[in-house]
Amino acid sequence: MAKAVKRIPAGEFKAKCLALLDEVAETGTPLIVTKRGKPVARVVPVTETRVKSLKGSIVYEGDLLSPIGVTWDASR
Repeated sequence: MAKAVKRIPAGEFKAKCLALLDEVAETGTPLIVTKRGKPVARVVPVTETRVKSLKGSIVYEGDLLSPIGVTWDASR
């Protein structure tokens, strides 16, 4: 079942920002910030994703800076 979205005016969001961010993180309930009754932003909880390690993803193929013996024609 989807969680109810809480709506809050921008001025109130500004005054209570840190507490509201903590509430979104703890409850998982999204928050809509409004200006003059119109939605302008949505605050949603971040879903944790594990960062995949890059260890072992690089293969050493030798010297990448030395010339390879091919002549380059700059006139083309």
